[in-house]
Amino acid sequence: MEKTDALLEIRHLKKDYGSADVLRDVSLTVSRGEVVVVIGPSGCGKSTLLRCINGLEPIQSGEILLDGQVLTDGTAKWSQVRQKIGMVFQSYELFPHMTVMENVLLGPLKVQGRKREEAEKMAETLLERVGLLEKKSSFPRQLSGGQKQRAAIVRALMMQPEIMLFDEVTAALDPEMVREVLDVMLELAKGGMTMVIVTHEMQFARAIADRVIFMDGGEIVESGEPEEFFTKPKTERLQRFLNIFTFE
Repeated sequence: MEKTDALLEIRHLKKDYGSADVLRDVSLTVSRGEVVVVIGPSGCGKSTLLRCINGLEPIQSGEILLDGQVLTDGTAKWSQVRQKIGMVFQSYELFPHMTVMENVLLGPLKVQGRKREEAEKMAETLLERVGLLEKKSSFPRQLSGGQKQRAAIVRALMMQPEIMLFDEVTAALDPEMVREVLDVMLELAKGGMTMVIVTHEMQFARAIADRVIFMDGGEIVESGEPEEFFTKPKTERLQRFLNIFTFE
């Protein structure tokens, strides 16, 4: 397959848990450097979609392609694929017995076999970028929730992924800590990182997205550029959903 601007392609994806349909015929293309934000009510399939993209959930039918490579035909080596798909979860998932530096170095050293000196230099650059360099020798228990989430973002970036997936990364944070994490993600977007972001932060979605996707009932109901998406929703279902929020 010849290279196109499409980095991630999802074609007619279906996912169920027994008799419960979680994703119903979902198709989505994400271009290189594009930031796609996925919103929708709880239980609509947003997080499941991200987990399918990263191979954490098996699918029933459909295709997922990364850079033209089919990931869902049973031949993909997910340990290699996940080096290209960074994912940050709501729950940080840092190893509590390791320092911040040890946490972010683990993947590059153990999985990618990179030289420690080179990896440490990159880690210090990224930790400084997110305001955590002074915490490199701290343990997770010594960090605030926002600091833990920023460390988790650095850990994912250390693998030098082609695309980043963010699953409700601010949902467990106190309100005053949300901003510091969102600022890091805004900086990544400005730097051209391809991202798919699941969030309930509507103002943030409007500020960061190139395109916003609204999911409900396991389907993509509507999508569009942020300004029109939020001010002129086309479907009644999206109108009802957005009425919960206040926009300036």
